[in-house]
Amino acid sequence: MNGTDMRLVRKRALALGVAGLALAALGAVFYPQQFFRSYLVAFLFWVGFPLGCWAILMLHHLVGGRWGFMIQRLLESAVRTFPLMAVLFLPLAFGLRELYPWSLPGAAAADPLFQEKSVYLNPAFFLARAIFYFAVWIVFGYFLSRWSREQDRTGESSFIARLQNISGPGLALYGLTVTFSAIDWIMSLEPHWYSTIYGMIFMVGHALAALAFVIVVAHLLAGREPLSQVAHPDRFHDLGNLLLALVMLWAYLGFCQFLLVWVENLQEEIPWYLSRMTGGWQAVAVLLIAFQFALPFMLLLSRSAKRRARVLSGVALLILFMHWVDLLWLVAPSFHPGKFYLHWIDFAAIIGIGGVWIAAFVVYLGENALLPLHDPRFVDLIEQGQEAIR
Repeated sequence: MNGTDMRLVRKRALALGVAGLALAALGAVFYPQQFFRSYLVAFLFWVGFPLGCWAILMLHHLVGGRWGFMIQRLLESAVRTFPLMAVLFLPLAFGLRELYPWSLPGAAAADPLFQEKSVYLNPAFFLARAIFYFAVWIVFGYFLSRWSREQDRTGESSFIARLQNISGPGLALYGLTVTFSAIDWIMSLEPHWYSTIYGMIFMVGHALAALAFVIVVAHLLAGREPLSQVAHPDRFHDLGNLLLALVMLWAYLGFCQFLLVWVENLQEEIPWYLSRMTGGWQAVAVLLIAFQFALPFMLLLSRSAKRRARVLSGVALLILFMHWVDLLWLVAPSFHPGKFYLHWIDFAAIIGIGGVWIAAFVVYLGENALLPLHDPRFVDLIEQGQEAIR
């Protein structure tokens, strides 16, 4: 994929995104409730990419693994889209009453639980927390990408220490902000239910989806200079191993939550799973087990599959699709318990937000070289020769 191809991708993605958002907006006129529900799922899907890329980027700066240099610019380009995602969050701010039962007038008086949680679950504090989340994400994303570009421009090794120093606290804030945003934006759809492992599931889910995304993009750009210098089978093998670890961790956390809820057999917790195990949603759950865990797990056990970029990117695409299905399974039954339900706005919203996000991602990606050519750690690898890199 050359520069002309990337410009074409940007234009087509933007056109598709605008068309999708326009269609979703039209749907909002006739189906306002469904618009906000569909938009929430689509937003959660796409905001997971910059969030997951942020975590992987900070992990790379801390451990300095060879696998990270091939995807570093991809991660940074995704992280720079946080301001765009903050803007795209605004429609949800106007749809609180359509989404969250605790935000309705008189909800606290009608439900004792809402009254107990009203200090935390109220529209003003909800929006204040969202502003805080985006402020943290934007600030950290800005400095991570800026210092990396400055290092590439000047070649100064001092930027490595800066990137490492900010990445440690950044990972801690990643865990906190993702946990509380998951509680706010998803778990509070059903305030009577709670899970202490919920935030961890989303932390891993964001990283899994982000890694799958950058694997696909790395495969598409593997023949372009200077990325072709390091896009060797061993590097894809490393990314495949990391993808396998995240797949296993996602499945483990999901099973732990299910097991703990089922064993406790509490009236407040069991209905959450019952609404997702009847009326067609049970088939979706089986698909998630089969295609979000079992099949990727089996394929990623193969060394040859991980070393073949085309096969690995195919597995990554499957994971991305099932990640969207997973979000549907988590969110939609809150509004349609025990009844499988899809609406055309679901597709319009995810295409609309996705088209705009991909267009922005491609713009940022084209502003810098595809590799950190002046990073001393990367230069050392190049000087050791191709055999050492491989």
